[in-house]
Amino acid sequence: MARKDDAASAANAGRLKQIALTYKMTRRADSKIGLVLAAVGLVTFGVLLGIGFLIGHPVYLGILGVLLAFLAVAIVFGRRAERAAFGQMEGQPGAAAAVLDNVGRGWTTTPAVAMNRSQDVVHRAVGKAGIVLIGEGNPNRLKGLLAAEKKKMARIVVDVPVHDFIVGNDEGQVPLKKLRTTMLKLPRVLAGPQVTQTNDRLKAMGDLMSNMPLPKGPMPKGMRMPKGGPKMR
Repeated sequence: MARKDDAASAANAGRLKQIALTYKMTRRADSKIGLVLAAVGLVTFGVLLGIGFLIGHPVYLGILGVLLAFLAVAIVFGRRAERAAFGQMEGQPGAAAAVLDNVGRGWTTTPAVAMNRSQDVVHRAVGKAGIVLIGEGNPNRLKGLLAAEKKKMARIVVDVPVHDFIVGNDEGQVPLKKLRTTMLKLPRVLAGPQVTQTNDRLKAMGDLMSNMPLPKGPMPKGMRMPKGGPKMR
């Protein structure tokens, strides 16, 4: 029992530390987060307590107000923390890959399946909605990368829907903060075994990282990609 209690205490301490770190990160991007959370909690509690006095049950409604205040604060904090995180990631290389890693269960993501010398990059995710290609970089150059990747996959997977998005804030693009929501809204057309089969075929095809001939040991400083290879898709 002592070991279980110690494990539970350690887990709780870890969660509290994570919440504190998240709050500090959010506060750097959202200086009013403390005031907003305090206002949400007090207003929620005050409204429930006021209703309690009106109906003659201030104790019961006061307890309910405390619980609902914590819930409201948690919801608002989560949303503002997510917004702050996306704001800090936006425009950074690999930001879309970080979002893909947190899309949720049922998705298998492979970062940087295609890239060019200008560091425009295409990531891939596979789930019940099919295959999703996500492009980061210059939209004009990404069109060629996406088309080449689709053509290559067409030889490996058949009858699997392929969706492609370019991350950005211009017309026709998907903002980084809406990428996860956009993917989750895609219609689910594949069964579990079909998703596994599609993943296996794509893994056999390889990707940019697995096909790149990297030397063994630490990467030499200043090393650049040779002009003759690896062949970019």
